[in-house]
Amino acid sequence: MPDAATDLIQLICLDVDGVLTDGGIYLDDRGVETKRFHVRDGLGLKIWKKLGGELAIITGRSGLAVRHRADELGIEHVFQGSTDKVADFGRLLNDLGLTASQAAMIGDDLPDLPVLRLCGYPMAVADAAREVREEADYITTRPGGLGAVREAVEHLLKAQDRWDEALELFG
Repeated sequence: MPDAATDLIQLICLDVDGVLTDGGIYLDDRGVETKRFHVRDGLGLKIWKKLGGELAIITGRSGLAVRHRADELGIEHVFQGSTDKVADFGRLLNDLGLTASQAAMIGDDLPDLPVLRLCGYPMAVADAAREVREEADYITTRPGGLGAVREAVEHLLKAQDRWDEALELFG
């Protein structure tokens, strides 16, 4: 059943390390960083986008793995190397013609707090820092990088009474 906070959400903003990944930083012998992404998180994001939702990544780290994954998922709004997540969030809202109340943020650690405090629906992964969980209106049961984003998308779509619409995408 829809509620006032979730019903407004049109945009999901995501941190990467600890949200879309398990938070590990994997370096090979040459110093090349790789990331592990969960396929169900990707499907959840694709469902959100197919149903008309907007997606964005706002992360403090930078890397080609994030750009490749964003491209695979059709995420057009990617802020890497963000030193001011609030400013990037504001630019994003302005570009999309949305208000903060129309955005959800999924975070896991202290740098996510300022946006979590501003957005309309703050969410945290299960293994997020205590301070992040305390700010969240919804905490996933799954940890970051292991299906937490998919769970958060399902939560929003069910709260908006749109889950059946999502299931119809698959016959």
